[in-house]
Amino acid sequence: MDYSYSTAERVATADERTTLEAFLDHYRAAVCNKVRGVSDDDAICRLVRSRTTVAGLLKHLRRVEASWFQHRLAQLPADELPVLKWIVDDPDGDFRLQSQETVEAPITDYESQCDISRATAARFHLDDIVPHPGLGEVSLRWIYVHTIEETALHLGHADVLREQLDGATGD
Repeated sequence: MDYSYSTAERVATADERTTLEAFLDHYRAAVCNKVRGVSDDDAICRLVRSRTTVAGLLKHLRRVEASWFQHRLAQLPADELPVLKWIVDDPDGDFRLQSQETVEAPITDYESQCDISRATAARFHLDDIVPHPGLGEVSLRWIYVHTIEETALHLGHADVLREQLDGATGD
């Protein structure tokens, strides 16, 4: 994937927060672009042994955003976040489209969730610490880095799946 250095050039001398936000936003947009233009059938086509699909990756990343920014950072209970409610009963549910969903639904839902995450993060400082059941505590800085890592990882998966589907490569 070629990010054309626009993000890197734009923030090469920026402060830490601007850099973290720019790279996360770059990967958020890139993963949406990977799914745009795919047919509804191709969006749910399984090309690997797992339940992973290009649409499912966006649904999964939506859950990641809600989990880290709303549930962990803002400390909202998971049962108050619709995107997190069903995960206990159906752990692979975020990798499937529901019968009424089109490929545009997970794109729109993910972009909306990213907007909520941006607004949530804006209320905190990078050094703000929140409890985490497995790690003890995490900072907003750590949440940014981890979310960049997770989004970039799944962007790579989407890139490979999209190439298998229709040969499309790059941004």
